[in-house]
Amino acid sequence: MTALVTGAAGGIGLAVCRRLADAGAPIALLDRDAEAVEAAAAAVREHGGAAVAVPADVTDAAAVEKAVDAAEEALGPLDTLVNVAGVLHVGRITELDDADWRHCLDVNATGVMHACRAVGARLADRGRGSVVTVASNAAGVPRTGMAAYAASKAAAVALTRVLGLELAGRGVRANVVCPGSTDTGMLSAMGDLPADHAALVRGSAETFKLGIPLGRIAAPQDVAEVVAFLASDAARHVTLQTVYVDGGASLGP
Repeated sequence: MTALVTGAAGGIGLAVCRRLADAGAPIALLDRDAEAVEAAAAAVREHGGAAVAVPADVTDAAAVEKAVDAAEEALGPLDTLVNVAGVLHVGRITELDDADWRHCLDVNATGVMHACRAVGARLADRGRGSVVTVASNAAGVPRTGMAAYAASKAAAVALTRVLGLELAGRGVRANVVCPGSTDTGMLSAMGDLPADHAALVRGSAETFKLGIPLGRIAAPQDVAEVVAFLASDAARHVTLQTVYVDGGASLGP
């Protein structure tokens, strides 16, 4: 397996890179933060993995194509794409800022399309490969104040499943992983700091947010394990599926 991971500089993206590298896969780390993604690639190499940074903004189609070319030049033909790059803006629809709405869609949906188009074409030509998109349980369970994020993640889910349908005959699989609350910088940016984790587990009737039956929020590694399975040959007959990794918070939508 040779993989390209977007949003690779931290959080779930970096956890995925480390997990795939531990399994022996060379990794191309893509992120808009050039300094951070170079440091992340160096950290993977320090632990014995083969890794190269390919800085790019997923909203820039030409930059993504260039990054994919650079990844293949450095590591050889890709056979795995993991879409993790994402942003979060909160706000009720009646108060939602247009720029926040566009930013969520540009990164979380159009960014996934750019990566899927660039890598998917190569996988189809080779007759093999796997795409895994990390979306969110917000894509399937409505929550107040999350319209931009939820809509963009729902679009990413639909896009990935359509890709899987279009490329199934070419030997390419495409699946989605939907995390719930996960201990990352994005969670902290929402104001859900460690002191508030108990409240996240309990849920909130006022905001129609369900609690977490397993009684804990996820670690990035919990999501990375499922991504690694879906990307691997162990899941060779799994495609067009959406797996929720949220401790039961979505109650199985």
